[in-house]
Amino acid sequence: MWFKNLHIFRFLEPVTISADVLHEQLSQAAFQPCGKMDMESMGWVSPLGRESESLVHSANSCFIFTARKEEKILPASVVREFVNDKIEEIESQQMRRVRKREKDEIREEVLFDLIPRAFSRSTYMSALIDIKHGWLLVDTPSQKKAEELTSFLRETLGSLPVVPPQVLQEPAKVMTQWLVKESECPHDFELADACVLTDGDGAVVNCKRQDLLAEEIHGHLEAGKLVTRLAVEWDERLGLVLDNELVIRRLQTLDLVQAKLNDTHAETPQERFDADFALMSLELAALIKKVFEVFGGENEAAYAKMQ
Repeated sequence: MWFKNLHIFRFLEPVTISADVLHEQLSQAAFQPCGKMDMESMGWVSPLGRESESLVHSANSCFIFTARKEEKILPASVVREFVNDKIEEIESQQMRRVRKREKDEIREEVLFDLIPRAFSRSTYMSALIDIKHGWLLVDTPSQKKAEELTSFLRETLGSLPVVPPQVLQEPAKVMTQWLVKESECPHDFELADACVLTDGDGAVVNCKRQDLLAEEIHGHLEAGKLVTRLAVEWDERLGLVLDNELVIRRLQTLDLVQAKLNDTHAETPQERFDADFALMSLELAALIKKVFEVFGGENEAAYAKMQ
């Protein structure tokens, strides 16, 4: 259940909601499968899986909850093929051309026939509210999907005053300096073997499995490129990729955290989930505080202007 990515949002107001109240509000938009003519359906499900009815799980003043989205799979090429076949049949039998308005009507008829027979697939996306620190964390690397979840959560709750995090120093310039001069990299961060370099003209250099302090990398930096993504290891606890938008990608547990996970004794899946979530919430809180710190801290003045 460990998050693999973090889209971070900052609450502009103190978070006062309780787990019970959040559960009640999410239950008003609990997941329902697609209806016969629905192309998609979205709703809240238990983060503990099908055997649990609880839509919220809490530990360390943090709540985890999960959205499920079901989508009918109906490729445009399939629809187009059925429509063209129908048009050809009409033009052949009636010896006339099918006009645009009639084509549109045929397409609607085809969709009406195909949608109920289409296969569907479901995707799941979890989020975490950290009451103490005022953060909303969404487990996705995609900005579009993060915005989709926050929009649905806002619709469910009626209000969701969150914004992307604001820091005092530009992450790209800070990360670039870590490669220009290794001593500038914080002592508890260790450079890994991947980064993305970009410049103002749109040129992109994607480096993987490379020594990030090699002359080749320095050559790109001297030419004016900035580090917009950087793989690092934090304090032997977590591996991750930082980016200039403060999105954290490819989270993975390292030795110290993995040892704690291995020492956990749980008799049931729910006990295991509870132990994992308690540890994850603590580790993510510590990581995010450190990430904000290395980029100069949060820009409270910027938040004040957004209220």
